[in-house]
Amino acid sequence: MARKSKLHLRELYSEENKDQIYDNVFAEIESFELPLGTSLRSVYDDQPNAHQRFMEKLDACIRNHDREIEKMCNFHHQGFVDAITELLKVRADAEKLKVQVTDTNRRLQDAGKEVIAQTEEIIRCRIQQRNITTVVEKLQLCLPVLEMYSKLKEQMNVKRYYSALKTMEQLENMYLPRVSQYRFCQIMIENLPKLREEIKEISMSDLKDFLESIRKHSDKIGETAMKQAQQQKTFNTALQKQNNVNYGRNMYAINGRVPEPKYEITSKRTLEEEDEHEEEVLTAHDLVDFSPVYRCLHIYSVLGDGETFENYYRKQRRKQARLVLQPQSSMHETVEGYRRYFSQIVGFFVVEDHILHVTQGLVTRAYTDELWNMALSKIIAVLRTHSSYCTDPDLVLELKNLIVVFADTLQGYGFPVNRLFDLLFEIRDQYNETLLKKWAGLFRDIFEADNYSPIPVANEEEYKIVISKFPFQDPELDKQSFPKKLPMSQSVPQIYIQVKEFIYASLKFSESLHRSSTEIDDMLRKSTNLLLTRTLSSCLQNLIKKPHIGLTELVQIIINTTHLEQACKYLEDFITNITNISQETVHTARLYGLSTFKDARHAAEGEIYTKLNQKIDEFIQLADYNWTMSESAGRASGYLMDLINFLRSTFQVFTHLPGKVAQTACMSACQHLSTSLMQMLLDSELKQISMGAVQQFNLDVIQCELFASSEPVPGFHGDTLQLAFIDLRQLLDLFMVWDWSTYLADYGQPTSKYLRVNPSTALTLLEKVHRGMKDTSKKNNIFAQFRKNDRDKQKLIETVVKQLRSLVNGMSQHT
Repeated sequence: MARKSKLHLRELYSEENKDQIYDNVFAEIESFELPLGTSLRSVYDDQPNAHQRFMEKLDACIRNHDREIEKMCNFHHQGFVDAITELLKVRADAEKLKVQVTDTNRRLQDAGKEVIAQTEEIIRCRIQQRNITTVVEKLQLCLPVLEMYSKLKEQMNVKRYYSALKTMEQLENMYLPRVSQYRFCQIMIENLPKLREEIKEISMSDLKDFLESIRKHSDKIGETAMKQAQQQKTFNTALQKQNNVNYGRNMYAINGRVPEPKYEITSKRTLEEEDEHEEEVLTAHDLVDFSPVYRCLHIYSVLGDGETFENYYRKQRRKQARLVLQPQSSMHETVEGYRRYFSQIVGFFVVEDHILHVTQGLVTRAYTDELWNMALSKIIAVLRTHSSYCTDPDLVLELKNLIVVFADTLQGYGFPVNRLFDLLFEIRDQYNETLLKKWAGLFRDIFEADNYSPIPVANEEEYKIVISKFPFQDPELDKQSFPKKLPMSQSVPQIYIQVKEFIYASLKFSESLHRSSTEIDDMLRKSTNLLLTRTLSSCLQNLIKKPHIGLTELVQIIINTTHLEQACKYLEDFITNITNISQETVHTARLYGLSTFKDARHAAEGEIYTKLNQKIDEFIQLADYNWTMSESAGRASGYLMDLINFLRSTFQVFTHLPGKVAQTACMSACQHLSTSLMQMLLDSELKQISMGAVQQFNLDVIQCELFASSEPVPGFHGDTLQLAFIDLRQLLDLFMVWDWSTYLADYGQPTSKYLRVNPSTALTLLEKVHRGMKDTSKKNNIFAQFRKNDRDKQKLIETVVKQLRSLVNGMSQHT
């Protein structure tokens, strides 16, 4: 029983699965999903009667759909009936409409018959009218030919050759072919080539006259064109400045302040004057009659010989170009020579440009470019040669302005002028050289006229005048009451003003070069650096080396260069304000005035040391020692006291100098004095010295030591300055005390009392003293006991001399 139950359940389950499969197949069929192969294969499986059962299921499904269709038709049947009824009603109205359309068409056809008849009548009239016109034209063909030939003869008589050629062309192309069957037409045809040759010869003669005319008027044409270009540039500049002023006034107005419009009035007046000038300016067409070249071109073009005319014209103009480009030998002497040269060239190319634009083919852009390139190379070579002769910066500046106007004029006519502006950079270097030479003369005149003393100011007004010329600030000096003195001399503000004038002069050349503010700033700084590092530096060096410049002047020069060095930053600000280029810009050059004035200061310091030593030598040359005196005068020598007084007064002037300079000068003077005194003692021409002379010399050295210890220049520590005389002091002490035993015993020891005394120096001086003592003994006739003391002393000296010589020999062998 259980087995039967399981089989029954399995059959039930299989039946349900089959039903599900059939439903899926029907769904696919109804949805038209293709292909249906997989679904149909699932119907034919291993179950018996599967096809029969599928067909039964399919029939049942079809019956269900039929029932649904029948229901739907029943639902819409009444609407279908109503629609058929309405359609039957419309049929009657359609019949009525057809009858009306037919009637309307009949009446329209009846009305059009009259229009068609009138149209046919008009066509017939037009045909008749055209036939009549054709007959009239044929009858009158001969009359226009005769009239045109008569007109040709008249044009030849009044020299209207181009019109005559046009008339011939019309005769040949329009009139004569129409009546060529007549005999008179053949006669006309034979005469036309002769008339053409006659016109050709006459027009060529006119062209030659034209070429001669423009050669004579080229300078006037060029002058007019350059004047017009310059006025246009001035007009644009004034207009731009007026716009800038108006903009500035608006900005002031925003801040509540409106300046007086002084410049605006000037600008308006300038613009009005420019307008008047522009009305008076004549063009090239006003100065030269171009009709001959137009006429000749048209004539040759009409005659079909335009290429011959073009070649002839270009050849002649090339010859004229070579003549125009050849300058006068004295052109560089005056600006008028350059102006005439430029005017002729501009006039030549203005004519060519005019011909280029008003004619077609006679002058081409390629031809003018080639001609211009040839001319430009020649112009640059000429200007480079002649400008090198110019030594006057004003003439070079005027030449630059002429070149700018020349370039702007031709650039306005479409010619490239970049090479001219490149040439201006070469001329700018030459201009700077001429400026440097001129300013070198100005600097020399300023230095010659300077009194090299501080500038006195008696009151506030004079002080403000000086401050307005030179940027000087000293709070300590401001606190002092008038009258007072400024530390620098009169040349300082004058030099500062001239440097600014140089910058202005250099700026004049940089204007209108079509360069950026950065490039102009760089040019100004470079030229100013040349002025400072080369011209001014050279003038200062030459000034310092001049023999009439004394110590006081050298001290003032050092002070002046210090203030000029401090003013360099104001010069940089001055250039920045002109060019509006900040000093913080990466490519901005710096002024090298710092090194220039430092070098000048060092040279002046060296010259101070040299002149101070020379002055010391002059005093020492006045020394008149009696080297055989028996005893000293009891006081220092007069020349030495004068020398010390001179040094004291000189070092008082050094109070305005930097401390190290004054200290170095003082130490150098003391060392030179000590060396000179030592050389005086050791002079080979001095054979003997008495002890009295040694004592006198010791008194002089004592005065030198007192001078050194008095601190003539502040800043020395301890007895630093006295050490300059230490060699002399130890040598003289050795002879004054006659302490040879100590010297010889302690020689070579670091703690020796006479460490700075060289054995050779001591030997030389001792030999001179020995000879002096011998000479004194011979002359003195005194008691025998004194002679015995002298003999003992001489023996001691001889012993010391031997020991010193052995030391000197030992030193030489060791060396």
